Amino acid sequence: MESTLRTPDTSSVVVGVDGSEQARAAALWAAGEAVRRDRPLHIVFGAATDGRALYLPAETIEEVRAAGRDLLDATAKAVTAEYPGLDVSTELSRTDAVTTLHRAGGAHATVVVGSRGLGGFNSLLLGSVGLGIAAVAETPVVVVRSIGTGEERGTVLAAVRDEHDLVCARYAAREAELRKASLRLLHVWNILRSVGDVATMLDGVDEIVGEHEETLSAVTDTIHEEFPELTVEGDAEKNRSVAGALVEASRHADLLVMGGRRAPTPLGLGRNLGRATHGVLHHAHCPVLLIPRSDNPSDGRSDNSSDGRTAG
Repeated sequence: MESTLRTPDTSSVVVGVDGSEQARAAALWAAGEAVRRDRPLHIVFGAATDGRALYLPAETIEEVRAAGRDLLDATAKAVTAEYPGLDVSTELSRTDAVTTLHRAGGAHATVVVGSRGLGGFNSLLLGSVGLGIAAVAETPVVVVRSIGTGEERGTVLAAVRDEHDLVCARYAAREAELRKASLRLLHVWNILRSVGDVATMLDGVDEIVGEHEETLSAVTDTIHEEFPELTVEGDAEKNRSVAGALVEASRHADLLVMGGRRAPTPLGLGRNLGRATHGVLHHAHCPVLLIPRSDNPSDGRSDNSSDGRTAG
């Protein structure tokens, strides 16, 4: 997997639909992204009829599939009306949505999902399909909470935890280039988590602050060198909540790019999701592009959500 994530993804875009308004918004956002990348858009619907064939009448199964075909046709017409000339394909799958999207994404495609499906009760929370895709994805995943008012803010935001987030920063830089936007690299840290809660340990604060600044500067300098035409800003912010700081910063961004975890989480959230990523995916004010971490142990130290850095 590591080899597929070293450079910014410019491959095809896959989006899942289910008839909800959130999925429609995700399809329109995915179509715009496909146009920016000059790549095709693949729209999929997971009917999950294989798991129901034993206890549902054949007529009901066919009705579900027919409804899925109608939905795919309607979505394709909507996105091509908005983006004439876009290469659009559709797929009706008999398996569930998560399995369908993982398979459709393959080894390279970016998978786009809406923030909420038809089964949810709270629009502020990420739906089970989006969560399932993001938790174990091996390719980039975008969760679209809404498309807002259409007003562009002209900024792509990237969360930088440590030097290993250079991959995420590159993705964000590429997205900023595609949008002709600026890039903001944000490193969030909590001094109490960095040095402990014991007051006598605060003697090393200056050293710790310097380490955080060096971490951000290393990534920022590299992006400056690799994307010389791009306006890049690096910010280090002290905050008690990494997720809270990123969610607040997302109010002023068109896209937030962040990496998944590099180590299993005791919370059982999935390979990519820690406390910060989980909170951001649920509450961000702009679409979130999640870049899966490499499984290679040499790729970086264990991702501990209590270390005070921008953890996933």
